[in-house]
Amino acid sequence: MAPSTHFAFGTHPDHGFVATFSSSMPAHLAHWFLDREQFVPVPDQPGLFRLTEPERDGPRRTRQAVHDLRRHGYAVETDVALDPAAQASPPRPIQPNGLSERRSRIAQAAAGQSPQYGMTPTASLPPARSALPEPGYAPTAQSPAYAPGRSR
Repeated sequence: MAPSTHFAFGTHPDHGFVATFSSSMPAHLAHWFLDREQFVPVPDQPGLFRLTEPERDGPRRTRQAVHDLRRHGYAVETDVALDPAAQASPPRPIQPNGLSERRSRIAQAAAGQSPQYGMTPTASLPPARSALPEPGYAPTAQSPAYAPGRSR
């Protein structure tokens, strides 16, 4: 173990997933951290801790302990199989939900001409006429000098 390393994790043929700490780490503090990560001391070997119930998802729990200790700022050595930094999760497969196809159809429909308005006319429209016919004479209007009703 390197002198700057605080903890080391690995596998043991008899004890399963094990952890130990370096002399630069206070024993009571190392014991407290490893106990919180579900590692218990091995009776006949001082400084060696084993994972409780290793058959219950042992590799993941050991990787989680390594991750937690590193997050707290401790230098941790581990086997490659137990190193969470070396374990890249595989990319998740993309499940088609039809959303992209639906958006594509909407975009195509928005870009095209609506069938609601029909085709553009090919012939020209007749010229517009005014609503009132123009008189052939000049009308004369006389306004009365006195109009019954209210004054303005």
